[in-house]
Amino acid sequence: MAHTEPKEASPRAGRIVTSVKKLAYDKFQKALLEGKLRPGQVLSQKDLVELLGLSIGALRELLPRLEAEGLLHVMPQRGIQITVIDLPMIRDAFQMRMALEREVVLAAVKSMPDEILLEQRRLHTDIIERLGANPSAQLLAEGQDVDTNFHDVLVTATDNELLIQAYNANSIRIRLIKLDRIKLSETTLPAAFGDHLAVIDAILSRDRLRAAEAIEAHIRNARERAMAL
Repeated sequence: MAHTEPKEASPRAGRIVTSVKKLAYDKFQKALLEGKLRPGQVLSQKDLVELLGLSIGALRELLPRLEAEGLLHVMPQRGIQITVIDLPMIRDAFQMRMALEREVVLAAVKSMPDEILLEQRRLHTDIIERLGANPSAQLLAEGQDVDTNFHDVLVTATDNELLIQAYNANSIRIRLIKLDRIKLSETTLPAAFGDHLAVIDAILSRDRLRAAEAIEAHIRNARERAMAL
């Protein structure tokens, strides 16, 4: 009887599996950030399958990653609980954010081009000026996008895949906290953007100490607003 060597999985098959896993993860993240899944909510696997439009197999492959990232907790025989936003969770998420973004800012001091920083400065000052003249819910939503994008631009520029992955996992927790407790308002947006401008100016001056102090002050301010509620 002829011996047949087992076929190796093709690169294309590997890419498809990776793509399916990413799609499942992205669907979960989108449901969280759109409020379709609420912090502390308990669901069955069947509930999640229906809500996310996944197969039971895709969900079961996804659950270990979500639990490892602290986004949910699998309770045997009881269901799946979406992460609870409490003081320990807030402290942990902001401590991780402090460690990551300090490194991110130091990298930006070293290598981020002035034109990218100046464009970020323009976007921030434009929102502040428009908010002072005519505040609106639409403008606040635009400001929230500028806020999120600012941190994403800094992190992506490191070109450090491990750091980017750690940041992305933690940023979901941070965005949940923001939605629950510190969503930008007509009052909080100018203060948050003022912090951002201090970071931008410190990076533009290529001052490592000043940049580190600016990002640390910004994250402390955000953490204190979250923990005060």
